Amino acid sequence: MTKNNFGFLNGNTLKLIACITMLTDHVGLILFPQFAIFRILGRISFPLFAFMIAEGCRYTKNKLKHFLMIFGLGILCQLAYVVTDVESGLSYMNILITFSFSIIMIYCLQNFKKQILDENKSAVRIALSALLFVASVCGVYAFERFIDLDYGFFGALLPVFVSIFMFDPKTDTAVQKKLDCNLVHVICLALGLALLFFESQNTFKYYHLISIIPLLFYSGRKGKLNTKYFFYIFYPAHLLVIYALSYII
Repeated sequence: MTKNNFGFLNGNTLKLIACITMLTDHVGLILFPQFAIFRILGRISFPLFAFMIAEGCRYTKNKLKHFLMIFGLGILCQLAYVVTDVESGLSYMNILITFSFSIIMIYCLQNFKKQILDENKSAVRIALSALLFVASVCGVYAFERFIDLDYGFFGALLPVFVSIFMFDPKTDTAVQKKLDCNLVHVICLALGLALLFFESQNTFKYYHLISIIPLLFYSGRKGKLNTKYFFYIFYPAHLLVIYALSYII
């Protein structure tokens, strides 16, 4: 991605903001439901995580490992939901499962873009890759009709919207470099949020737009510290602590 000259927030900073606001959201949901401010601030987290999921899919060297890590954590969290609440645990999938579906669709989209941009492009390969991408989207849609995903079908699509104009840095052409910029990615995110608003019944859904402010100042840099595994572990760990506190209080 072309570096954002106005950006001063790196990827680690955005993830930290997302973690703090997600923690705030869940504290409000479970411990202090009477205070709306917790849920309002919590709306910032999901678009930030969706944006970084798209970035992660773009730069990861091992796609299968990346998918299995997030999906595996999602399954572990879901098992915890089943233990604590059998009904919702079986019928409502957590956000890591949602993002696992996002990753599958993004990888199919990446393959489609690769076939289109290939110098030795083949109409058959392009058609097959397009069909695979459409099949992945339809598959997620069909799954969500039977079992609810956290943030729903359009929530799963949000990282896909962000990744539309993300290209392989090694093969960027002049046109791709103009499209592959932070502003375009944020606009795509906003379009995805518009669809999410159409589907969502959440009272606080429009506060997701606050997340656009820090994203506009994203520098495109990862950050010096290697905090990859911290962010993967934070989701199940903070839920465990909050649920434990809810039983104590």
